[in-house]
Amino acid sequence: MKTLYQKFIVATLLILTISITIGFILANAIYMTSTKQKIDQQNVEIATEIASNLVSLHAHSSSFEHYLESIGNLGYQIYVLNKAGEEFYFGEPFKKTEVPDEAMKVLEDQEIYHGMNEFADEMLMMGHFSNDVKNTVGVPFTMNGQQYGLFLRPDNKLLFSDIHIIFACFIVAITIVSVSGVIWFTKRLIQPITKLTEATQEITRENFNYSLKVERHDEIGQLVESFNTMQKQLQHNDEARKSFISNVSHDFQSPLMNIQGYAELLRADGVSEQDRREYLEIIDYESKRLSNLTKQLMLLTSLDQKAYPMKFSDVRLDEQMKQTIRRYQWRLEEKEIEVSYQLPPIQMKADAELMSNVWDNLLTNAIKYNEHGGSIWISLTKSEAELTIIFKDTGIGLTEEDTTQIFDRFFRVDSSRKKDGTGLGLAIVKQIIELHGGEIKVDSQVGEGTTFTIIFPNIN
Repeated sequence: MKTLYQKFIVATLLILTISITIGFILANAIYMTSTKQKIDQQNVEIATEIASNLVSLHAHSSSFEHYLESIGNLGYQIYVLNKAGEEFYFGEPFKKTEVPDEAMKVLEDQEIYHGMNEFADEMLMMGHFSNDVKNTVGVPFTMNGQQYGLFLRPDNKLLFSDIHIIFACFIVAITIVSVSGVIWFTKRLIQPITKLTEATQEITRENFNYSLKVERHDEIGQLVESFNTMQKQLQHNDEARKSFISNVSHDFQSPLMNIQGYAELLRADGVSEQDRREYLEIIDYESKRLSNLTKQLMLLTSLDQKAYPMKFSDVRLDEQMKQTIRRYQWRLEEKEIEVSYQLPPIQMKADAELMSNVWDNLLTNAIKYNEHGGSIWISLTKSEAELTIIFKDTGIGLTEEDTTQIFDRFFRVDSSRKKDGTGLGLAIVKQIIELHGGEIKVDSQVGEGTTFTIIFPNIN
């Protein structure tokens, strides 16, 4: 498997190669369609002028050779051939001296030879630099009654002037610096991703304290920041999961041990009728407690997984609350708690069963933790934007620290609150309210009471 670093380098080299290839193709297209013909024509004009000078100024063979030697020294390769078969070379020697049939027409038919324009090479544009007699231009001239052919091309070595060498070095330097820069930049870019990989591997080992420090102000920096946030959330979830398992185990173990212990006492000989009834009441109580805990856990799990089948309908909130009050009337009378309410006829789209669970939990808590002879106030109001429900009691109240944890699962403030409770009721209430798009707030003072405020958006 190729690493991202290798892929970046390969991609860069591939882009560079494609760019060079496309540039070479375009340069060849321009050279073959336009430049090649212009170069051929320019060299034909030079060759014609040299031949004209030979005819008019250098009628003797000694001056003929001296003149062409001077032209060769100026940066041209010259090949002269006459009908007698005599050959003369001036300037840099040709590597290939085979004369093509088309070139012989310069002597036979007095035609100009356009070898540069017609010369074909596998490297296309690079054929311009081929040191071959075929890659020349040829013009005819007559001197001392003898027919000659003059073939000429620029000297390859002199084509590469100092400026060309400087330009070539510039291109090579640019390429080296570009590739080196891309390699360095890619390595720097991949480094935080490598650290992210290491951090991810640590998280798979449940090491949520792995320190990931990457100081960047780009998308990778945002990714690292999101990763750190995710790491903290996973750590919190892991701690919550372990705490959840521990609390569930404890809450199941306690009633089960009680049931087991009192069942063994019932088997003992000599148990009085009064003790037997007391043990049976305890077993009945603990079994109901287990049943209630199981139901709440199942409901909470369904709500967490979004698997609960929400059944929305038009629910009369005022009627639901009044039914809940009537259902617990005996407990209210037992503690001599006065209930006052203001519940005008208001309905909303909701799951009736879940909303009934909310009122049930809030009212039983208000009764359970209220003072004997205390009071409970319930109100329901509606505005254009929202529905507001208030449950207020005159109970024992909560500290400021407790109010921040009251909706946590299995949270119970102290031993006085552990009786008859699972610590799941308010967590379920909060989950149900949020599923309906609402929010719940708590305000409490120790010794004065607690107020729960529920706000739903008014979408009816």
